[in-house]
Formats: sequence, structure tokens, C-alpha cells
Amino acid sequence: MSSPLIKTYCIIGDPVQHSLSPIMQNSAFSALGMKNSYFSFRVPSTDLKASIESLRSIGIAGFNVTIPHKISILKYLDLLDQTAVKTNAVNTVKNDEGELIGYNTDLYGFIQPLYERKVNFKGIKVLIIGAGGAAYAIMTALSYEKGVSEVIVINRSSSNALKLIQHGLKLGLNCHSENFNNLSTFTLHSDLIINATSVGLNDETSPIDQDYIKPNSIVYDIVYKPVYTDLLRKAKEANATVVFGYEMLIAQGAQAFKIWTGLDAPVDAMKKALFGIFGEPT
Repeated sequence: MSSPLIKTYCIIGDPVQHSLSPIMQNSAFSALGMKNSYFSFRVPSTDLKASIESLRSIGIAGFNVTIPHKISILKYLDLLDQTAVKTNAVNTVKNDEGELIGYNTDLYGFIQPLYERKVNFKGIKVLIIGAGGAAYAIMTALSYEKGVSEVIVINRSSSNALKLIQHGLKLGLNCHSENFNNLSTFTLHSDLIINATSVGLNDETSPIDQDYIKPNSIVYDIVYKPVYTDLLRKAKEANATVVFGYEMLIAQGAQAFKIWTGLDAPVDAMKKALFGIFGEPT
């Protein structure tokens, strides 16, 4: 059991060894003089239920959830915050005296970098690639913005794309799905392109060529390692504005930190832990 003074947190997912959350959150605890610890815990889908019960039994103070568990974990939690209900996905869990409460901080994490760039959402055409848990948070965040013209979802699994579309329609968005084979056609006419898949995590080649990225559009890759994915490199070459995955990582992580501790996260310390003396990339 974790003592009241020294608490343990973790991130669960599969894969999870790439996660920068441990270094980021441990640096935040250290900056505020807290002796808490945060580690990564690989959980295959077949072990999710048993793993959640194990975390509960050892008195885990809280944990983050990443691919592929953000939706499937819903049924193993005791309560859901409105962010999780609205999004139908969970990326942060707090243990409140034995009750596991699910939250979604990806909502804030996704939209904050766009606010910082003062993006005007009026009339904007959005393309979301992917239909997993992060895509649900992205769709939900977009539903709060006035004037979004259209949201297109492209995903290899058409059935998963349809579920995400239904989610978006319930939120009042004008959205529809298109065939993955026609990806380039729609990237060329999109104002905001969002990669909500894990493609790029192993530095894979992006399915989008730079010739099919509109200049002055915005290209947002939620993959944060490597910092410059192949998609973002091509977006830079196409003179598009790029949004890095680490920006979403830090913003959602800061929200999770506040949920767990009640304290504002030391964001500068979190950034320094990720980038050291060299500072943020541009």
C-alpha cells in the first residue's frame, strides 16, 4: 500500500516502453518536493481487467491510460467524470479511497496548443486520421468550438470510423468518413490535419506526401516520440504550421497532475525534463 505521504502512479498501455510520462511526471513531483513515484506498466489487452484489479489492490494513487485501452477501460472503473462521459474514453484515473474515477484530460491537452496559436475555427475543415480513444477526445474538443465547418474521419477500419462519426454527430458536428485509399485527396483540401494514430511512433513513413499538404494549413501529430515524425517533417517542407505531439502530452499531463494532487503542475520543470538544456524544438 502507498503511504499518504509517498504515493505511486503509473501509465498502462501496450506498447508503453516509449512513454515519456514517467520522466515528465517524476520531474513534476520532484520540482514540488514530493516523494511520489511514477512508472510505466505494460498491459496487454487480455490482461486489462486483472491489471486494473491489481492496481486497485496495491492502492495505486492514480494512473494514465494509453493505446489501446482508452475505451475498453471504461467498464472496469467505478465512476466517470463528465469529461470521460462526454468523450467516451479515459486517459486518467484517480483512486479516491478505493474508488477508481475515470477522467479525460486529452480534451484539454489536444485543444490547448491550438489556442496558443490563436487558431480561428470558423469555417475550418478538419481531417482526423484514426478512430481510437484519442480521436474521441479530439472530436469532443472540436465540438466545443464554434464554426467548425466539417470533420472528416479516415481510418483503416471502417466500422471503427463509423462509431467515431456517430459520436461526432451526437455532439452536433458535421462529420463523415471517407475511404483510407482516398487519403491524399482529402489532406489536400483540409485546413487542420490530425494524426490520431500511432503511425510515426517507430519513425514509419507517413502515408501523406508533402505535395498533398496545403500550404498554411495546420498539421497536428499526437505522436510525441520522435518529436519530428515523418509527417511533421513533410508538413514543414510544405510550409504548413506544425503542432507537436509533446505539446498535447505536456498539457494533458499537467491536467492529470492537478486531478491527482490538487496542485498546479510545474510545467516548466516538465518541459525541461523532456528537452533538457537544448529547449523546445521549433
